[in-house]
Parts: sequence; C-alpha cells; structure tokens
Amino acid sequence: MIPMPSAQQLRYLVTLAELRHFGRAAKSCAVTQSTLSAGILALERQMDARLLNRDVGKKVVFTPLGNEVVARARLALESLQAVLDVAVASHEPMSGLLRIGVIPTIGPFVVPDLIRRLRQGFPRLRLSLNEDLTHHVLEKLALGRLDLVLLAMPCDCADSETWPLWRDPFMLVMPETHPLSKLSGVPVERIVSERMILLEDGHCLRDQTLALCRQVRGWSNTEGVEEEFTVTSLYTLVEMVAAGLGVALLPQMAVQSGLLRDQAVVARPVTGCQAWRTIGLAWRPRSPRMGDFRTLAPFFIPPHVTGVEEKALRAPVSGGKK
Repeated sequence: MIPMPSAQQLRYLVTLAELRHFGRAAKSCAVTQSTLSAGILALERQMDARLLNRDVGKKVVFTPLGNEVVARARLALESLQAVLDVAVASHEPMSGLLRIGVIPTIGPFVVPDLIRRLRQGFPRLRLSLNEDLTHHVLEKLALGRLDLVLLAMPCDCADSETWPLWRDPFMLVMPETHPLSKLSGVPVERIVSERMILLEDGHCLRDQTLALCRQVRGWSNTEGVEEEFTVTSLYTLVEMVAAGLGVALLPQMAVQSGLLRDQAVVARPVTGCQAWRTIGLAWRPRSPRMGDFRTLAPFFIPPHVTGVEEKALRAPVSGGKK
C-alpha cells in the first residue's frame, strides 16, 4: 500500500505551485529550501510518480500529473482546514484567532478604524492582518492561511462565498488646471481619450478601471486609454497625476481619506456608467464560522459610507459585546 502523503508535503507542493520558486516557497512554509525539496522528493518517491519536470533547468515546471496532484492537494488541504474550523466554531462564538486578508487599495483607508471597532465589539477575538494583492489573499484563503478577506468586487472569487457590503464610487483625479476639472461630473466618454495612469498588473483596481472604460461603446484594449505609466501604489499614482503625467481613477474612500491633501489635483465623480466597485467579504464555502462572519460583516462598514448593500444590513450585530 502506498503511504498517505502528509499535510506538510501537500502544503510544500501547493506553495511551490503558487510561487514557482523553491526559495520563496520554503520561506513561505517557514522551512529551509533543502527541507522543502526533500519533502517534495519524498512525496514523489512515495507515489512513485514524477510531479516536477527537472529537465528544464532552474525553472519550476510541473508535469501534467503534477498539476493534477496540486489541484487535488488544494482540495485536501481545504478539507483539513475545515476540520480545524469545526473545532474553532465549537468554542465560544466570536472568540479565538481571526486571520483577515485585505487588498492594498482598501487596507490603508479602513483597517485602523476596523481593528478598533472589532476589538471593542468582540474583545475575545484575536486579530491577525495580512495585506496583499487580490489573487494572493484568495489563494491564502483557499489554503486555510486566512479566514476572511476584505476585497473589491468584481473579482475572480468564484471559489469563495462572498458577502457584499457597500459601493465605493470611482472618482477621476486630474491636475487642477485640467480642462475636465471645470466639470462637476466627468462623462465616462471623456475619460477614454485621456492618458491614464494605472496600477500595475495584479491590482484589481487596474482591471476595474479598464472594465469601466469598456462600458464606452466601441472602446477596446487597443484603443482609447493611452497607457504609458503603471505604478505600484495609490500614493505614487497621485504624485504622477500632480506632475501632469496623466489622469487616474481613484476609489472614493481613498479621496475621502485625505490622499489628495497638499497635492495640486482635484477629484470629480464619473458619470454615464456604473462607476463604482463593491467592497465585500469572502470566505471558504461551507465554513463552520460562516455565522460569525455574517455577524462581523456590519462592523467592516465604515460609519460614514453610503450605498450599503441591503444584504449586509440583514446580518445580526449582537452577541459579541460583553
């Protein structure tokens, strides 16, 4: 009989598939590179199967069988995490460790106040926070490294259960001297001919900006928005707008936070299309802590926001205070 693979071996394998680099995968698993390599090699020997193609130099390339094993390993790890979740849910509700993931275009503007409200409302919760790009936090959620994710939709989160909270409108940010600054609202048709500054690949705000522009009839990726500059943060984006290098779409929450303060730029609402993103929560399907997450949902909504989804308001908000 072939020995069953250990959860650690499966975690090594899945992490390597995510990061495609032995060193980074080992660091993520908190082991040495030799330990991770030995664990995967032992798994291949146990299964009498070749999971990695080692004939391609230093690149991490999985065999077809390896890709299939990785997919099934993800499901196995998710099931194992569900076993632990059942134990957590059996204890006193709204207690224990809660690992929250958040994306960079939300975190700086809501997390400090969110943590304060959660600690006040649920003092028995121990909070852990991880900020990363959307696809990274969703991967960590699927692997059981996070319990709950605060993100912006639409996004590729079909493998998670989502709970919409509120709408965060987009605003066009431009230099004070820009011709469009004289308008109280900027029609989306006027945006697509502008030089647009975008976040780099991997940020959902980049995809949402392009999706908004696609609502203009006849617009496509190869025409319209003139993309010359990509940046890694909203702070750099605003600096480049202030320097007159282009215009950009920012979430309203970023504008309201004071991100534009002391910059020679203005922000105007976008009109003529569905110009907003939906902020919501995501968790693993059928999570035993689903009841807790729904109870927590209203606490994630900042007091000043508008456009709160009716679904979020239906969640109970009692039971966590002492």
